[in-house]
Amino acid sequence: MLLLVTNRRDITIDYVVAELKRRQTPFFRLNTEDLPTARCNMAAFPRSAWSLTFRERLLRGSDVKAAYFRRPAAPTGNLSITDNGEREYAEAEWGAFLKSLYARLEGLWLNAPMDIFAAEDKPKQLMLASEIGFNVPQAVITNDITSVREVIQAGPAIGKPLRQALINGEQERVIFTTRLDDLNDSDEDAIAMAPFIVQTEIKKHYDVRVTVVGSQVFATAIRSQEHEETTVDWRQGCRPDLKHERIELPREVEDQCAALMRRLNLRYGAIDFICDQQGKMWFLEINPNGQWAWIENLTGYPIAAAIVDELEGIARCQS
Repeated sequence: MLLLVTNRRDITIDYVVAELKRRQTPFFRLNTEDLPTARCNMAAFPRSAWSLTFRERLLRGSDVKAAYFRRPAAPTGNLSITDNGEREYAEAEWGAFLKSLYARLEGLWLNAPMDIFAAEDKPKQLMLASEIGFNVPQAVITNDITSVREVIQAGPAIGKPLRQALINGEQERVIFTTRLDDLNDSDEDAIAMAPFIVQTEIKKHYDVRVTVVGSQVFATAIRSQEHEETTVDWRQGCRPDLKHERIELPREVEDQCAALMRRLNLRYGAIDFICDQQGKMWFLEINPNGQWAWIENLTGYPIAAAIVDELEGIARCQS
């Protein structure tokens, strides 16, 4: 059995579910916010001695041969618990149980949760990419206006979040990559509030999303320069007509992608590049758990099938 760890609202996992059903491969979709509705058991040993029972459906650890960590949500506490402190306690205990469950699946993950968390470190990504030989724009992670000005003085520059691009509140807001102009002294306090990434801006011909699943590489050109609002950040504007095209990567870049995946201990990764106006590829970042369903929709790349291939390969190694 293959285990899919996600949440109720995850549409991307539906593509994997459809492929598993097509192949008639047994699977269990674990929407982790529903975990407190289960009856759980976990023995100290062996590793596979755990189970979850949701009404009439039973998941045994001994049945799981591979697992996909997609978009789990925090377990939701029992609404019958009216005391806030008691509810927070119960939710924390369920969270601890879930972390223990993840550890029991070591060696079975497409990407292990701890490897995902480690790979999300963007300064580490830039360091490894430089060591591997990618072209990497000059970058500094800072909250110091002097350092920001040094990058800007070297040429056009952009700024983007170090980690969290979403601002929660009454109205959710997304921080997109932004072109940085000359700064005033009055900007110093705002810049000092939190570190962010300041990077030399590369003049684009187009953006590139490379989706790597095991040994399979799916490269897509995103024609971001055809629309004003997507020039700096192709995600801005949510244009349904933004053109996506299959492309072939230079062999050297493909080999570098494979090397980066090995260094980060990943089987899946979504890597962002810029192709400049001279045709040179520039590494931006890798998302070890990035979205991919829209790429499959627009290009026809069989990404869901590649993910299932990889999961079934992991499962065969357990036989």
